[in-house]
Amino acid sequence: MDKKTCYLQMSDGHEVFVTTYIPSEKAIGHMHILHGMAEHSARYEHFAEFLCDEGYSVSMHDHRGHGATAEQNGQFGFFAEEDGFERVVRDVFEVIESLRQQLDIKSLTLFGHSMGSFIARRFIQQYSYLLDNVILSGTGAVKPLHLAGNVLAKQLVKVKGATVESPLLDKLSFGNFNNKIENAKTSFDWLSTDEEQVQKYIQDEKCGFIATTQFFADLTDGLLMLNKVSENSRIRPSLPILLVSGSEDPVGDAGKGVVQVGQQLQEAGLEKVKVYLFEGKRHEILNERNKKYSYEMIVRWLKDGK
Repeated sequence: MDKKTCYLQMSDGHEVFVTTYIPSEKAIGHMHILHGMAEHSARYEHFAEFLCDEGYSVSMHDHRGHGATAEQNGQFGFFAEEDGFERVVRDVFEVIESLRQQLDIKSLTLFGHSMGSFIARRFIQQYSYLLDNVILSGTGAVKPLHLAGNVLAKQLVKVKGATVESPLLDKLSFGNFNNKIENAKTSFDWLSTDEEQVQKYIQDEKCGFIATTQFFADLTDGLLMLNKVSENSRIRPSLPILLVSGSEDPVGDAGKGVVQVGQQLQEAGLEKVKVYLFEGKRHEILNERNKKYSYEMIVRWLKDGK
């Protein structure tokens, strides 16, 4: 396996940190990974190495406001001064187009986790023709609460400024996620039943930060786009989509929201939508106990499960 990192300059000059993993043998397919909110792509290295062993080449990048991208030329928890969510989706397009020029990609899968799944869902509303498969991990349904959050975030941007961290919006977004967990030891127990993985997240200085008011405004802008029937109807009907989540993931409302998203996509005309819930698991199925089972299930679907 050959691992490489670089910074790619986007069309607006912003530099995005990209990592690629190339297997020693000729790749049978390629997966691009979109990480979640308040984390970074290096957390997916173990999964990428597993995919390489299975014959896939892998790439991933740190979104604006996250990881090495934020360290290089930005602020943690901040996308852009305007249209931030759309800009982040455009970054995915530009990174993938650059990779397609560099690598011999025959079959392209987009994997998005949590916030990355929302970015992926917006991406396929615009660019589904580029993809052969999509995997949405830890996704959730868009609710009326997100509209209220959008209004509040935009008010706070006007009152407090766009680049100010917002503990209030952070609490409103994540404060209830531990409610159904008995004897929770940390505020991040909702991520995984594996206490060691939760501690790794807590100890990672690039994880768990509080995002800015503008970030929450941008994120909720994006979420509201995902509910538009007119936008979902733009997705290529034959695109295979796998939705995976833990049955106790609060982001997916313990599976209900994940099923709802699957139904929403089917109602938009998509013909190959599959939902799989891992019993007793939480938000990060790639960082759960027996995580290799999740890895193997995903590869099985890629190879013959559609």
